[in-house]
Amino acid sequence: MVPGNLSHVTTFILIGVSDDPELQVTLFFIFSAIYGVTVTGNVAIITLTSIDSQLQTPMYFFLRHLAIINLGNSTVIAPQMLVNFLAEKKTISYYGCVTQLGGFLVFIVAEIFMLAVMAYDRYVAICNPLLYMVVVSQKVCILLVVLIYIYSFATAVTVTSCVFSMSYCSSNVINNFYCDTVPLLALSCSSTNTPETIIFISAATNIFFSMTIVLVSYFHIILAILRIRSAEGRKKAFSTCTSHVTAVTVFYGSLLFMYLQPHSNHSLDTDKVASVFYTLVIPMLNPMIYSLRNKDVKEALKRVLINPCQTFKSM
Repeated sequence: MVPGNLSHVTTFILIGVSDDPELQVTLFFIFSAIYGVTVTGNVAIITLTSIDSQLQTPMYFFLRHLAIINLGNSTVIAPQMLVNFLAEKKTISYYGCVTQLGGFLVFIVAEIFMLAVMAYDRYVAICNPLLYMVVVSQKVCILLVVLIYIYSFATAVTVTSCVFSMSYCSSNVINNFYCDTVPLLALSCSSTNTPETIIFISAATNIFFSMTIVLVSYFHIILAILRIRSAEGRKKAFSTCTSHVTAVTVFYGSLLFMYLQPHSNHSLDTDKVASVFYTLVIPMLNPMIYSLRNKDVKEALKRVLINPCQTFKSM
């Protein structure tokens, strides 16, 4: 990071989702509701997968960490956003912006690879069920999650350092509701070729490798399901994947739209809509996807609601 930046820009102004003053209170209540549902849903998933004895499998271990990631991603963005809806000056400090961008990158990269690991988990469960608890053992699960967090942190530090190595010496108005790479680089008064290249390569590489894992896993899963003779067996096998397929489709679709479109087609206002989707809407939807479409989670929730004392005693 270049210390000289601080003598030029010490705070940034966040335009937000909309700069229309008449919409601020309405948007505050809408996004407060979204954040409230996000926190409730993800905390519920984390709690259920931690305390229910029947959810102590690799699949739900990864789901717990996906919920932690979703909760973290939302919390890095939403509180500052909600404050700015009601504040006269919608500002964020230089170091606050650094922290927000770094935190966002940690969680978004972690989610990319957590979804890939969950696809691999489904591949092993369906294609090699007899070896499932050996291949995806507790030690392997912990190792994969630790590696994801370490890699995500390293990526966040690298990209954030590149973005804030630029000189910000004129405008400090960010055309977004949080500190993100593209609108920040748009403010720089120095050459952005190097950080733009690093960001593009990092985003493209992460998405490519994670999507490759997902696509290869599901290619083998589909082949395995097609080999099942009974229609009921095929339906049961695929039902274990539907929640994950839905989450993957929504998440990767918005990321591909955001980061891999040609530079000439980039619109910060359009990117803002995509950003709302994968920073706030998807973390809210994931708990619903994994609970409403998952029989085990629904039954665990019933057990906790009917007899919470017994559930905690069995821990």
